[in-house]
Amino acid sequence: MATDKPTVLILGGTGYTGQSIVDGLLKSGNFRVAVLVRPTSVTKLATDKLKASGVEIRVGNLTDDYEKLKQHLQGVDVLISAVDARVIGQQREIFRAAKEVGVQRVIPCDWATPGARGVRMLTDVKLDIREYLKELGVGYTIIDVGWWMQLFLPFPLRSNATPQLKGMSWSIYGTGESRNLLTNLHHIGTWVARIIVDPRTLNNSVIIWEDEATQKDAHEIGARVSGDGDALRQKRIYVSEQDVQQRIAEGRAAFAKDRNDFLPIMKVFGSQYMLSMHFLQENTLENAKRLGYLDARELYPDIPAQSLEDYAKEFYSLPEPGVYLNRH
Repeated sequence: MATDKPTVLILGGTGYTGQSIVDGLLKSGNFRVAVLVRPTSVTKLATDKLKASGVEIRVGNLTDDYEKLKQHLQGVDVLISAVDARVIGQQREIFRAAKEVGVQRVIPCDWATPGARGVRMLTDVKLDIREYLKELGVGYTIIDVGWWMQLFLPFPLRSNATPQLKGMSWSIYGTGESRNLLTNLHHIGTWVARIIVDPRTLNNSVIIWEDEATQKDAHEIGARVSGDGDALRQKRIYVSEQDVQQRIAEGRAAFAKDRNDFLPIMKVFGSQYMLSMHFLQENTLENAKRLGYLDARELYPDIPAQSLEDYAKEFYSLPEPGVYLNRH
């Protein structure tokens, strides 16, 4: 019976990661899926699409008072957070409410690359949240996914993306030889549907990944599969560690002048990710295992893992590959 299925409430269910999670849970057929939607988003098209797919809409905010948060969580077995980066530090109260109402498992907002404290500001906030969950005593699972394949391939010459976005996609950090864990954004939910009911993953961290490749690999695949060849190779922009550190310093300085302007700090976050991935080599399977992550591919060998080469065929067949986050 449908009522025997566990109920999963997703925060941030209309975002890129959130939508992938919703899709994966629905396709599995093993869950009742609910999404917490802000009052201002109730009439939006994305919410209508969720309703049409069979998702229960619960209306509320992450910042609602404690009693309202408990109401939002009634009947929920698993709480998954995929909230905006700006509110990651505000997850504590809803997690506390989850513990009080009997939610069995909480998945905080991680969904990124593995790494140690002290390198990325955003990761430090996430690590603080993890420590809070452990102190709280609620069941939890940490899920990271490496870097999206959608963000790892160079845009083809025909792309109509902005010059800034094309420049970002054509950038190679250092020598481009650091290996990076990669996952197709649209596949994340398939793995999540297995992870959140697996007793082996309770109170553990899991790394989802489909391929491990270098930027050098990705840009060669791009030149070949796109058909642009040497013309695309000539667009490459090489970025040094010093360049990245300078961008971080400039972003911090701009944010210090106006703390209401979030754009500079987002640039800092992005540059810190590049430092972590390409110079400190934190986004590798070896490092994830060293940090204590379980390997999703070892846990679920029956789930197909897509290679970057196979994904590139999809990417470059899009009418506008620059719209790299197109949902399937």
